[in-house]
Amino acid sequence: MKETHNSGASTPPSTNQLTRIERVLEYIHSHIDQPLSVELLAEKSCWSRWQLQRVFLHETQQTVAHYVRELKLSLAAEQLLSSSERIVDIALNSGFNSEVSFTRAFKQFFSCSPSHYRKRGQRIGLKTPLKATLPIYQAHEIKKRLLQIRVERKEGFYLYGTKGEINGLFSHDPNYTQAVPQIWQQFIDQTGLRPPFDIATYGVIDTRDINEANPVPYWAGYSVSKNEAQRLPQEQILFVPEQEYAVIPYTGPINELDKTLEWFLGAWLPESKYRGIEGFEIEIYTVAFDYTSAEAQMEYWLPIELAR
Repeated sequence: MKETHNSGASTPPSTNQLTRIERVLEYIHSHIDQPLSVELLAEKSCWSRWQLQRVFLHETQQTVAHYVRELKLSLAAEQLLSSSERIVDIALNSGFNSEVSFTRAFKQFFSCSPSHYRKRGQRIGLKTPLKATLPIYQAHEIKKRLLQIRVERKEGFYLYGTKGEINGLFSHDPNYTQAVPQIWQQFIDQTGLRPPFDIATYGVIDTRDINEANPVPYWAGYSVSKNEAQRLPQEQILFVPEQEYAVIPYTGPINELDKTLEWFLGAWLPESKYRGIEGFEIEIYTVAFDYTSAEAQMEYWLPIELAR
């Protein structure tokens, strides 16, 4: 997934610059049901059109038009699933001139038609508004940046790997910073694979029967097919069922991931229309992921459902 903040920039943005972009984002989010041209947003931002587009791209890795369109389409997709409104009405309410132009844009973004998306009935590829990460605990420092959470439904899959136990982020005596690397080392010893791995790898936390007094099962491994899973030792196989997730992109030292998760759980999630549920939390590491790099990218998938 494309990271929403250009953390590889040679010079970090000023606080004032990021604050101004946040004001532009706030205007977009509160007027997303209205026409939003670059000219209008430039006027609201006190930048010229060229300056706005340059700064917006630098801070979000997206153009203004691209961001607005994807957000409108994501809201339209949510309407398709949660209402019985006609597609043409959703198209017009989303700022499109016709159902034809809406369908064309929808297919480009979601790789299927609006009618197929509605019939499938699953939240896949939904983009949520960009939010600035901020510390929720005074004792923790976190670099302020913009993150865009997306909502995905992931099919069930089989994991081959090594199982251990950890005391997680919110336990009375957390030890995950020591326990997780030990489990990954056991995985390396078990499989003979050496990092950086030439396949995507997964860390899976089983929170189905979570109890603050007990350790939580943690798996380190990689995805295998059902046929492969049947041939491998069953004590080294975990089936992760289909589930809807909030996907949190992360770039940076892996030992600071917990600060972003604290922001997500303590700030983003309570303000969203979703709630976290028990299930399987998934860390997805790309091919050749380097945990020692400050620019390493991964995703954290947290099981959610619509809040009632």
